[in-house]
Amino acid sequence: MKVTGVFPLFYPLCRRLWPERLAGLSMTLLRATALEAAILAGHLLLYPTGLVQERRCGGRPATDGTARLPVPAGPPVVLLHGFIDNRSVFVLLRRSLAQHGTQRVESLNYSPLTCDIRTAAELLGRHIEEICERTGSARVDVVGHSLGGLIARYYAQCLGGDLRIRTLVTLGTPHSGTRVAPLADAHPIVRQMRPGSAVIEELARPAPGCRTRFVSFWSDLDSLMVPLETACLEHPDLDARNVRVTGIGHLALPVHPAVAVGICEALDAPHPGDRVGDGLTVA
Repeated sequence: MKVTGVFPLFYPLCRRLWPERLAGLSMTLLRATALEAAILAGHLLLYPTGLVQERRCGGRPATDGTARLPVPAGPPVVLLHGFIDNRSVFVLLRRSLAQHGTQRVESLNYSPLTCDIRTAAELLGRHIEEICERTGSARVDVVGHSLGGLIARYYAQCLGGDLRIRTLVTLGTPHSGTRVAPLADAHPIVRQMRPGSAVIEELARPAPGCRTRFVSFWSDLDSLMVPLETACLEHPDLDARNVRVTGIGHLALPVHPAVAVGICEALDAPHPGDRVGDGLTVA
């Protein structure tokens, strides 16, 4: 028997043994996986550069008649990273925002030892108050990746932060909780990101009058969102818009230029009723 004739005999068995997801592996998934690996490698190199808080600069405009550069019309943009990460994840997004004309961008670090979303949200609130005081702006926009989006949402929805956050853009945030990596439950903040946790249930409660506009980007290849739709924000009291991104994974959401364009469009929308596109294809 020829060797080439052996595989067809075992192919039906292989199809039964292999996970269906692997058996139907597509080029899109392969490209997304390769991109995730490349982004991870690059991010590991940049990670040390983001371990400390960035230097704060700028303040209220001078009132003594001194000539000064025009101040951008939009509010400051605050970038908030995800779990066990730091501000270095936003290097490319910051560049995109700057090219778009956003001059006041600040990246915040919260401690990797943070064990409670509520505590992190309170700390975020203090940071935002300081930013508003320093810049003279009444409100800010926030872009949160993964856990960062959940922390910012808790601040806006449960701690009165809707007075300060005009628009909150979330990237791959488990709004309804994620079931990925059950062994990670040893960390208390991971347990808070599980479906049915006290924090997730608190966010599901009524929130009448919340003034923040929410735009949630979710990817159909996000391996950390289980199920995928958990990254969609569905709440009857919130002004929320979900944008589906196809062709990239979790790590690529704050990095990919097409997503950056979508973020700029979301931040540019001047009124709560304005809507960004229904979907975003990047592959």
